[in-house]
Amino acid sequence: MAKLEILSWEFIDAGAPYAGCHASTLVETPAGLLAAWFAGTDEGENDVEIWLSQHKGAGWTTPRSVADGKKGQDLSRWPCWNPVLHRSADGLTLLFYKVGPSPREWWGLYLASRDDGVSWSPPRRLPEGILGPIKNKPIVTNDGALLCGSSTEHDGWRVHIERLRFDADGNLLAAERTPALNTGHEFAAIQPTLLRRSDQHIVMLCRTKQGCVARGDSHDDGRSWSPLTATALPNPNSGIDAVMLSDGRVLLVYNPASRDEERGTLALAMSNDLNNWTDPVVLDHGPREYSYPAVIQTADGRIHITYTWRRERIKHLVVAA
Repeated sequence: MAKLEILSWEFIDAGAPYAGCHASTLVETPAGLLAAWFAGTDEGENDVEIWLSQHKGAGWTTPRSVADGKKGQDLSRWPCWNPVLHRSADGLTLLFYKVGPSPREWWGLYLASRDDGVSWSPPRRLPEGILGPIKNKPIVTNDGALLCGSSTEHDGWRVHIERLRFDADGNLLAAERTPALNTGHEFAAIQPTLLRRSDQHIVMLCRTKQGCVARGDSHDDGRSWSPLTATALPNPNSGIDAVMLSDGRVLLVYNPASRDEERGTLALAMSNDLNNWTDPVVLDHGPREYSYPAVIQTADGRIHITYTWRRERIKHLVVAA
């Protein structure tokens, strides 16, 4: 495998007017990168909103709030959670996010943009029982649906897969969800990241409470899934993300520890076959939290990673591998 090289890093939101932030997401557009995250006083507080910035090649724009959890015409509101960006081949950009008092009670919404994130539609509520992608980027099925790794926490930690269809204006045309893919007992799993191995074969990797990354496989383009199994990759009950590179290698960004909530090291590992992984390469390390990565590969072949830096800032790395 080629050697990993960190080409540059920067904070997306240096000087932003909030105390805490978390859960970033990335997408490439013709106008540049878009990143979003949630931020406010602290996770779960009612002033937490969805913030967005754009990178046009000369640094990130000043972050701006694009969604909040206002309940109505009064000043009361719910916190926002876990944005996920996706851009379709026809130029529609979607920004999914959650609103509600907690991950056990939240609901799904989304915004749509036809100008690469400059302007957004009003918030649109997803149907009851549909949450959209919970943390990580969706992939597109062979018949054009958006395949979303989703999960719920109100009845144990359980993984679901959603299939969503949108028209060119961002109107939701159809939505369906698989039954839970785990019982919540053998594996308490959430937040799948999806990887296409072949025309019909898709692999999911999940965060768990069992000290490891769990894996499931689909051989029919995401319609049915194998039971979750443990991988050799450790997981300290913390978010992960992965990407299939253009040369077929898989890159995983994760916290390489098995003790619960041990998030002091963020690392990257690579695999040719999703069974054998390189030793983790440390991206950040310290006494505070480095977590909840998002990773994509852009058209120029470079890898972009964003993650939560100490719950204070969103950090962006550019990597060659």
